[in-house]
Amino acid sequence: MASKRILEQKENTVKEITDKISNSKTFLLLNYQGLTVSEMAELRSSLREVNSDIKVYKNTLMNLALKNKNIELNDYMSGPNAYLFSESIIEPIKVVSKFAKEHPALEVRVGYIDNEMVDTKVISQYATIPSMEGLLTMFAGGLIEHVRNLSIGLNLYAEKLEKGGNN
Repeated sequence: MASKRILEQKENTVKEITDKISNSKTFLLLNYQGLTVSEMAELRSSLREVNSDIKVYKNTLMNLALKNKNIELNDYMSGPNAYLFSESIIEPIKVVSKFAKEHPALEVRVGYIDNEMVDTKVISQYATIPSMEGLLTMFAGGLIEHVRNLSIGLNLYAEKLEKGGNN
């Protein structure tokens, strides 16, 4: 039988995982088998830049934590897995997707985003969403188009009034 100290460590780990899931908007299950240590370090570094964290836990401890949160991922829990936790949604998905394209050994298995389980198709769609800066630029460009058209219309109307036209 396991010692009291080991059981406490496992309970603390399960609590840590449960807290991480609770505090994350994005939780991804990744298969990292085949990545080298340096590639994994590179992925961790890239994820830290977007305030995300990747951890490797034993599947049995992860299953206990998922059970505490009423999340069912048993179909995806075979083999070695890494788990991504993030308070943001888009940025970590973009980082992982880009990294997976460059390193085919990394596979996104499933995600739990904003308290909803999502498959790889949805995760791929999230990865194609432009960054916040890109979205703001697109929005500003749309606004500028309307302002430009209004200014052209007002200018034409002013020229018409200057020529003495009342129509």
